[in-house]
Amino acid sequence: MSRKLSLVDISDHRAYANEREAFRADVIAVKKRRRIGVGPFVTFLFENRDTMRFQIQEMARVERIDSDEGIETELRAYNPLIPEPGELKATMFLELTTDELLREWIPKLANIERSVSLRIADDSVPLLLDSDHEKQLTREDMTSAVHYLGASLSTSQVAEFATGGAILEITHPEYRHSEALSAEMTTELLLDLRP
Repeated sequence: MSRKLSLVDISDHRAYANEREAFRADVIAVKKRRRIGVGPFVTFLFENRDTMRFQIQEMARVERIDSDEGIETELRAYNPLIPEPGELKATMFLELTTDELLREWIPKLANIERSVSLRIADDSVPLLLDSDHEKQLTREDMTSAVHYLGASLSTSQVAEFATGGAILEITHPEYRHSEALSAEMTTELLLDLRP
């Protein structure tokens, strides 16, 4: 069964207003378990069905999207970021918080989105750009502050991942950093990887 969202999963404005506070608190807790910093400027959020439903609900709320057609547009945009079994999907954020940092690092980090992998024992699994997102990247001399990445793991890689010790790494010439996934994050991401 697919994990993708459909119209029936998205509440109308009144129903969402009633559930928003509790749902928001739940999603904040989920995101905390799914967020990892790698080096001083890069953070990854591993997405799932709940984080994407929250994104769509919030977009519909803020932009007052009422029509099925409008919600379908959001579903088409965000459903690709929901992992199916054997997959991980992540949003990569460049946390450049000042104009000075942006001016310095956005050109330096050109193509950083193509330098991310997950090391699982002796395997290095690349996190690849979402194809729709990749089409929007038109400049080679700089990068964007947000990227959508994904990885597919084999059954044996999932089994190895479950034993712990996976490392998220960036091998960009200007930004070489890695971070081990915590036991809590490993457990959380196994919910994505397993059927």
